[in-house]
Amino acid sequence: MSFQVQMVGTGSAFGKKYYNNSALIYTNGYTLMIDFGYTATAALHSMNKDLDEIDGILITHLHADHIGGLEELAFRMNYNYKKKPDLYVPSILVGPLWDHALKAGLENKVEDMGRLQSYFNVIPLEEKKKHNIHNELSVETISTKHIPGKPSYSLIINDSFFYSADIQFSKELLDYIHNDRKCTTLFHDCQLVNPGIVHATLDQLLTLPKEVQKKIYLMHYEDDMERYIGKTGHMTFLEQHKIYEF
Repeated sequence: MSFQVQMVGTGSAFGKKYYNNSALIYTNGYTLMIDFGYTATAALHSMNKDLDEIDGILITHLHADHIGGLEELAFRMNYNYKKKPDLYVPSILVGPLWDHALKAGLENKVEDMGRLQSYFNVIPLEEKKKHNIHNELSVETISTKHIPGKPSYSLIINDSFFYSADIQFSKELLDYIHNDRKCTTLFHDCQLVNPGIVHATLDQLLTLPKEVQKKIYLMHYEDDMERYIGKTGHMTFLEQHKIYEF
């Protein structure tokens, strides 16, 4: 089952040059966007991508660099394009996404637009269950550590592609992804300076065995990424807007 990945942004939460980390997945006429942070619409505009080219959005957690653009997306899809995109959300986050992030801006009692479902086809994702997004695209969510006490999820796409979203370094998890799940490609967030605290750092990822490093593409990096080219061991920096084939 082949698909393409194009990074809309490869930057950190405060990235300006590389925008917030997010990705487009293309398969068989369906376009899924992973996360939609507050720089997403500007990044898509720089790519000459119209919002109505997006069929669905998948949210990994509720930080603004991953959901901060959803209000604009909802308004423009509803009023400009008359379109209700799919919204894939880990089930535990469906309520908080509306109540604590989007309700204040999107609720419109005059037009009876008072729920997340008013703007999106909401599809809750159950953890560790494979969900078929489209004909040849499946996603499984895995609960991973990011901010203590706040749910956050990584993804396994089509059984072979791991997408970390935002996670603390975990050799145990990466051993599981490499050895047990046999994933062939890992897109992993990477903080370039120490200490990591809520993100894996480059120094931590460099402790991984060579055979694991060779599978890793680094994302969610700072705007001075160029200083670290040639210093990432067997790992590779993801290029913003480049299309990768899998």
